[in-house]
Amino acid sequence: MQFELTDDFLQKLRTAISARNGAFVVEQFKELYPPDIAVIFNELQTEEAKYVYSQLDEQIAADVLVELDEDVREDFLASLTSKEIAEHIDNMDSDDAADVIAELPDEVQDEVLSHMEDSEQASDIVELLNYDEHTAGGLMATELVRVHVTSNAIECVREIRAQADNIENIYAIYVVDDDEKLVGLLPLKKLIVSPTRSKVADIYDPKVISVKTNTDKEEVANLMDKYNLVVLPVVDALGRLVGRITIDDIVDVRREEETEDVQKMAGMEAFDEPYMNVSISEILKKRAGWLVILFLGETLTATAMGFFENEIAKVVILSLFVPLIISSGGNTGSQASTLVIRSLALGEITIRNWWAIIQREIKVGLILGLILGLIGFLRVAVWSQFTTIYGPHWMEIALTVGTSLVGVVLWGNIIGSLFPLILKRFGFDPAVSSAPFVATLVDITGLIIYFSVASLLLGHVLM
Repeated sequence: MQFELTDDFLQKLRTAISARNGAFVVEQFKELYPPDIAVIFNELQTEEAKYVYSQLDEQIAADVLVELDEDVREDFLASLTSKEIAEHIDNMDSDDAADVIAELPDEVQDEVLSHMEDSEQASDIVELLNYDEHTAGGLMATELVRVHVTSNAIECVREIRAQADNIENIYAIYVVDDDEKLVGLLPLKKLIVSPTRSKVADIYDPKVISVKTNTDKEEVANLMDKYNLVVLPVVDALGRLVGRITIDDIVDVRREEETEDVQKMAGMEAFDEPYMNVSISEILKKRAGWLVILFLGETLTATAMGFFENEIAKVVILSLFVPLIISSGGNTGSQASTLVIRSLALGEITIRNWWAIIQREIKVGLILGLILGLIGFLRVAVWSQFTTIYGPHWMEIALTVGTSLVGVVLWGNIIGSLFPLILKRFGFDPAVSSAPFVATLVDITGLIIYFSVASLLLGHVLM
């Protein structure tokens, strides 16, 4: 059953901590998973958390440390000595240990690593810290089971047993040659069903998908999605096996990437931390810039309307439909932009598909425009039967509104689908072509389309 933190539980826990009732603390936490314990830690004061932490099993404690919110972990680690941090980190997987150490100040990092000199993990952590955090090298863990291609099944089992305490989940055995180059993998199922004296060379699968240490983490995620992988080996520039990436790391990558895209699509810069950890000044910094840009863009709407001042003065009724026209184009553009950005992120399309995409969106935009245009035409035509607000030229006005909607919606669809592809082509993040940005652009051009159509269809009225 899923754990739910209650005020009553928290109060009892705090009472036990104050009384230094370790037995009660151990009893309360023994059935909980590390993520659940982390939720509790996020609500405790640092000194309270330190006491609870001291009562936990070493491996559980290390797992909890990884699950903590970044700001809570930062405060917690700041209360520990470098030696204590080193002891806790020594129980983590190498990738988690490297992530935690990377968050520490440089001088503290050096002190912690100095206390880990005798640890087998220290050199692995130092190596991982040298990789860019946005690459496969920055994601991978060095713990894995590897065997030589000349090994047999019994030796594989021995190696698994030898590594069992160091590796949380073993999905496959990696096969290497004399130069430590990855030549294939041996799934656990294949090992179990094979005769005990089978040679690895006879039962391993040479078709193995791998990535290099400098592969972008988003590409790694797409690759694991495409081939439904739960683990992916990582090799260096020479093809030597150096680590592996597991599915739990990719879940984190997906969450980060999607959060970043959503924030950019909302018309602001992406946050580097959870919302509640970001200061007011940082929020203003991230949001104000784009809002100013969008505001200045919208001021061009007034400029565009200024060019048609005479037309508006002669047929004032045209101004009533300005919000309808520009919102329809903006909404359509935002829909198209969101679809294309998401498809690019998932690898469903690439910029090479641009012409096929434009062809599809022209058809979609035309149909959507005809639907909205017909509704707009009927809105004026039907209304004019009950009111004289549109005057004797209601038919021309209805045609103007209907035709303009077709043009604006079609144009909005084209811009919304094309703009992310253009940004991608020139190396920018497509998510920057956010819904507000596309809507602003379509607003301006939509007015030009609207009043140009009005000038054409209502020319005899405007003269």
